[in-house]
Amino acid sequence: QVQLVESGGGLVQAGGSLRLSCAASGRTFSNYGMGWFRRAPGKERDFVAAISWSGGRTYYEASVKDRFTIFRDNAENTVFLQMNSVKPEDTAVYYCAAANTPGVVITSSQYDYWGQGTQVTVSS
Repeated sequence: QVQLVESGGGLVQAGGSLRLSCAASGRTFSNYGMGWFRRAPGKERDFVAAISWSGGRTYYEASVKDRFTIFRDNAENTVFLQMNSVKPEDTAVYYCAAANTPGVVITSSQYDYWGQGTQVTVSS
């Protein structure tokens, strides 16, 4: 089992920055590919970003590619999502997920563990 706890969400003005954290406990964190997803009000949960076990490979959804950065600290069992130049359309509950594979995973069904989510609200 892997337990994931997100933090860092909140209210931010458009154009601002926010850093989300996801602390993992349980099995060896460095064995897992990690990802961030989000669910906007009334919408499905969508992929945002993913990172391989080593941090050497990343992948982003097109609308966040030049604004968000995913990175991880395996020594601290934590994965981060740095959100810059945020927009009102980034408003959503953000979820951290862990996949029992070392690679980059972009499909939600391939993730094995999920956090409870953290709310991000971007005001215009």
